[in-house]
Amino acid sequence: MSSAMMKAVRLHAFGGPEVLRYEDAPRPVAASGEVLVRVHAAGLNPPDWYLRDGYRALPAEWRPDPAFPLILGTDVSGVVEAVGDDGGDFSVGDEVYAMVRFPEKVMTGSNAYAQYIKVPVSDLALKPAGIDHCHAAGAPMSLLTAWQFLIDLGHDEPNPFQSVRHRPVPLEGKTVLVNGAGGGVGHLSVQLAKGKGARVIAVASGKNEALMGALGVYRFIDYTRAAADEVVHDVDLVLDTVGGPQMDRLLRPLKRGGALFLVNPLGFTAHKEAEKRGITVSSTQVRSNGRQLAEAAPLLDNGSVRVVVDSSYPLAEASRAHERAAAGGIQGKIILTMT
Repeated sequence: MSSAMMKAVRLHAFGGPEVLRYEDAPRPVAASGEVLVRVHAAGLNPPDWYLRDGYRALPAEWRPDPAFPLILGTDVSGVVEAVGDDGGDFSVGDEVYAMVRFPEKVMTGSNAYAQYIKVPVSDLALKPAGIDHCHAAGAPMSLLTAWQFLIDLGHDEPNPFQSVRHRPVPLEGKTVLVNGAGGGVGHLSVQLAKGKGARVIAVASGKNEALMGALGVYRFIDYTRAAADEVVHDVDLVLDTVGGPQMDRLLRPLKRGGALFLVNPLGFTAHKEAEKRGITVSSTQVRSNGRQLAEAAPLLDNGSVRVVVDSSYPLAEASRAHERAAAGGIQGKIILTMT
């Protein structure tokens, strides 16, 4: 670390949004294989508030016991400030975006809530020129999750959720139901599946109906008015981005031989029923991947895939951004901006 300082939002103890403190912190220095990025915007994701809260939903023996202070956040968009040795093809002044060191830093934070961050070149890609930093910062984790579930896993790392490698299925001409279609992963999954030629059924709250219509879904279901498992049948693939105790019912809309992909599989219990019906149940852990962000960049650049921003807050008001997340009903992504 250098003696230079920056502004960051740091965590000195676990707790609610009020524990996030906007303060001075040492400015990092890029090591070999890294670049230093001056952050213009950072995107919020569920692991941010899970870590802020100390992962209290996990068994005690699984919870983090880190050295404080921590800097939360993984998703950034900004400009290359400096390049370390072996910095790849990146140059000072390049506009870039990334999901940083995930899941390696899932229990300690990847340092995105800050004016500067050092990023491994393998996590980094040039920012799509057709979108601003705010929208680019909203993309990485959600886009990579959708991409790795639906299009290309992109790695051979062990799967923490199952013994076999997750394998996306062909989507062209298939019917795909996306549960939680209005959220970060959901609205991008809708667009990727549709772009691959699928008929997409979107399940979300009623406030998302206009957005889903604009994204060209085949059918919209307001889950507050109808249960998807009661009104939909013969679906080829269900992608559940919500999780929770109701996952088992998502087998019902599937045809025999279909697939159920679970972004958060903890709590799913109907494996025997799925096996009887020849349904593949699969999950995976999203991983940082600059190559995949580079592959997705043209879609964001030309508007084929767009990031919806729910709300944005200055870095100094990160606690308000976390309060917004806690309120629920998020449409798209919450963003922190550096001013």
